[in-house]
Amino acid sequence: MARLITAPTRFTHEDWTRSNLTKYANADVERQQAERLISESDRLKDETAKRTEKTQADVNKKLEQRLNDIRYWKQELDDKLKGLSEEIDNLIAFKQRVDKALQATEEPLHIARMCLANREKRVGVDLVHDDVQKELLKEVETIEGVQALLKRTLEQSTEQIRLNRKAKFQLEKDLKDKFGAQNIDEYCENLKNNSPQIHFNDGVAVIEPNSVSPEQWQDFSNDNINYAERERMNSVDLRSSIDGLLQQTSNDMRKQVSDTNEAFAHRIWECKDAKGKLEDNLNKIISQIKEQEENIATLEIAIQAKEAPMKVAQTRLETRQHRPNVELCRDAVQYRLLEEVGEISSSVAQLQARLRDANSSLKGLVRNQLELEEEIAVKANTLFIDEVECMGMRKSIDIQGF
Repeated sequence: MARLITAPTRFTHEDWTRSNLTKYANADVERQQAERLISESDRLKDETAKRTEKTQADVNKKLEQRLNDIRYWKQELDDKLKGLSEEIDNLIAFKQRVDKALQATEEPLHIARMCLANREKRVGVDLVHDDVQKELLKEVETIEGVQALLKRTLEQSTEQIRLNRKAKFQLEKDLKDKFGAQNIDEYCENLKNNSPQIHFNDGVAVIEPNSVSPEQWQDFSNDNINYAERERMNSVDLRSSIDGLLQQTSNDMRKQVSDTNEAFAHRIWECKDAKGKLEDNLNKIISQIKEQEENIATLEIAIQAKEAPMKVAQTRLETRQHRPNVELCRDAVQYRLLEEVGEISSSVAQLQARLRDANSSLKGLVRNQLELEEEIAVKANTLFIDEVECMGMRKSIDIQGF
């Protein structure tokens, strides 16, 4: 047990002095190192503070620049959107004009077709392929051509409106994104070191894989603006084309309707003139029939008037045949009586021949009267169709500009 308890080590004075000097030296080194570390720490703190402040200021400046860029492109998009919206409204108005113009062609086309159908009710020689018929067919062809043009223009307008709205949608979507980005960056710009909303977010200091470069960002909006402007100009050109088309088609239809009406007016005049001449001839025929009937009556009276002289002459001849013997003489009386019978027979034959001619002439006159009356009825029917039915309908045709 005594062996286990040993006395502490004894040092010499030199050991004690050396130990103290070593401690002093070590403490001095540590102190110098601490002072140097403190000095470097102060410098580092100042440096990092300035760097952080400078970086934050640079970020703030870039945020400001970015917001200016966003506001610039937002304004550009907004201006283009406003212009495109106005153009869409204008094109819709022009499309409505085309639609009204197309609807307005239905009545003139219906009337032209009705006129053609009504004129098929003409009879006889009046069922002729005249200038009116040609102009009506041309009118139908003109209006149908106008309808085809207007329908094609309507389709083009509908498609252009769709393209305009597509461009408008892209501008609105871009504007919406810009508005959202502006709100976010304005929020970020207003964040300060003492803002209560700030907090730590691990893992945010990365570049998003779906992010784009500033050039791509700018090109995107620029492409949207260029596309919108291109469609707007196409729409303006289409409106200009529509304006000219509406003017041209209305002029074409108005001219053709006028040409058809002039053809109707001339044809009606021709029919009235022909009907008047036919009526004049009919009046002359009726008068001639009356004269011929009177002539036939006088001829019949003249023939009848020859009966008594013939009876007298024949009675005398028959009576004188009973003269006795030599008194049965071929005297002058006998010859004259024979001549009288022959003359009366010849006169009756001539009168009867003339009566037959008169009756034949009367039949011809009556037949001609019927033909004239029938032809006048044909002309009256044609005039009713052209002047009353057709021109009555055509008065309602009003080709307006749209």
